[in-house]
Amino acid sequence: MSATFALAGCGSDDGGDDGNNAGDGGSSNGGETGKVGVILPDTESSVRWESADRPALEAAFEEAGVEADIQNAEGDAERMTQIADTMIGDGVTVLAIVNLDSESGAAIQEKAATAGVATIDYDRLTLGGSADYYVSFDNTVVGELQGQGLADCLGEKDANIVYLNGSPTDNNATLFAEGAHSVLDAIDSYKVVGEQAVPDWDNEEAATIFQQLYTAADGKVDGVLAANDGLGGAAIGVLEANGQAGKVPVTGQDATVEGLQNVLAGTQCMTVYKSAKLEAAALAEAAIALATGGEAETTGTTEDAEGGRDVPSILLDPVSITKDNVGDVIADGGQSYADVCSGEYADLCTEAGITE
Repeated sequence: MSATFALAGCGSDDGGDDGNNAGDGGSSNGGETGKVGVILPDTESSVRWESADRPALEAAFEEAGVEADIQNAEGDAERMTQIADTMIGDGVTVLAIVNLDSESGAAIQEKAATAGVATIDYDRLTLGGSADYYVSFDNTVVGELQGQGLADCLGEKDANIVYLNGSPTDNNATLFAEGAHSVLDAIDSYKVVGEQAVPDWDNEEAATIFQQLYTAADGKVDGVLAANDGLGGAAIGVLEANGQAGKVPVTGQDATVEGLQNVLAGTQCMTVYKSAKLEAAALAEAAIALATGGEAETTGTTEDAEGGRDVPSILLDPVSITKDNVGDVIADGGQSYADVCSGEYADLCTEAGITE
């Protein structure tokens, strides 16, 4: 089973390069490739940051022959600011951040601009910020895929839906919810019986919140629009305790190992795959362009209503993943067969046609 996930509109050029001369990758403008700093947000909101993004970014910059310093703020905005200050002091020419909130992210970008350092918003747009580029997936489409996935699992019957949204400080979470609502609100037989954002994408808090929403709805919940696999897993835990796991479809995002296993087991009806390789490659390409005095090829712009500007953007296409195409994520290198198909999930992988 295999799949090709295309980096849409990014002007990516593999060029048959074998990596031996990758150091020339950013030198077409005649400039030296500068040093790039990347600050990831945490290790709690999703396992993707360290398990997928970091290795993909390291590989992308190594292939391009660009020195990169990649660190994690561990969910602490003050720590992210300190890391940024150190990176700027150490001479990075490009700084990419996944902001923890727009206010602190914008302050970091302002400092960088004062020091002559170009900035890129990676995965999350910093509202009111000053990033030169925004590299992400089309997050409204992510929400639309989640909404359509839940609708496909529910069918046209009357259904009570609970929304378990992402962090209110994450602009992506707003876009996910908007995209999902645009699909589900158009279906007259569906009723929203609970909706709440989960601060900092905290999975433990998500379980508490969902339990409260479930109780308030007297257990009459037919579907759960969970913004990512971590939140989905929290909802599934509550549903399992109430004998409803596998009976109430739950969405997700990030195609984590747990999320894919839940999809295979039937306790989660879908997830959304956002290839870290593609996103990392797009970031590396944009960073190299900036580091060498050039411009990145974009797919369009993204409105920053708070900042009153349109941010040049490189937006990639997310992919909906159900039991039928879990193998595509493995084939693409998003997760390994050994991790997903371990133990009790080996037979489920075989049933789904997934092989090593």
